[in-house]
Amino acid sequence: MASIDEAIAMPGSENSVPDCIFFPDTYTTATRGAILAASAAAGGVGGYLMSQSADLTGALWAVIGVAALAGGVLSTWSPCGYSSISLLRPNGRGVKAAIGWLPTFAMHGVGYAVGAVILGTLLGAIGALAGFTGFASTVALSVLAIIGLLYGAHQLDFLRVPYPQRRAQVPHDARNRFPKWVIGGLYGLSLGLDYLTYVQTPLLYMMTLAAVFTGHIPAAIAVIALFNLGRYLPVAVNLLPCKDYAIQAWLARNQERAAIADGAILVALGAAFAVLALI
Repeated sequence: MASIDEAIAMPGSENSVPDCIFFPDTYTTATRGAILAASAAAGGVGGYLMSQSADLTGALWAVIGVAALAGGVLSTWSPCGYSSISLLRPNGRGVKAAIGWLPTFAMHGVGYAVGAVILGTLLGAIGALAGFTGFASTVALSVLAIIGLLYGAHQLDFLRVPYPQRRAQVPHDARNRFPKWVIGGLYGLSLGLDYLTYVQTPLLYMMTLAAVFTGHIPAAIAVIALFNLGRYLPVAVNLLPCKDYAIQAWLARNQERAAIADGAILVALGAAFAVLALI
């Protein structure tokens, strides 16, 4: 079997696209079932241990924070994740090109930060108006548990549940009209609002609800900011001497693994929150 480098170097490859010879790994029903069971068991144990914590709210914040960051990273396997890494590349190679690209990277982060402030403010305000005071309540834990278990099973391909998303990407034509650092900021803002483009991880739903349940605008902004930080950091791969096609190929090869990891995290969180809600 030819490697990607060999495939790209094949005669005539400049005028044609070679057949796909690398595909994401697939998982059998038994394997996915074992992952679901193991994740649920681990989450249940984790939930019990958290219930014994002297500071349950602090423990929940730690779990939500790590999950938000992980969800942001896993969103890289969305169409916009592929696109932003590919389109926001340095012009040229070497240290000089990387340094010249830093303003684009910085503005991309600023866009994500502004998006987190806007979305977090909205979600925190909704939660405050609804009277929520934190995600340690039985109602909040129960809802988060249901979301985690349902969408975890969805990601592991055992259920099909609604997945409302705006099936859109960042506008590619914008790169022809603005400097790259402006594009970096615009892309960061549109992606940082999280619901303007298609995001292929249901952890977004859980983090959205967690932000609402805080009932506190700064806390809601913090939840969304952690999710957005996870979305932003993978773009830093463009600082490394990696070719675009190699990055895209690696993402494609690991697409199924990302979905499995997403499902496992969701099921574990759902089980943990369910245990806490029942205790």
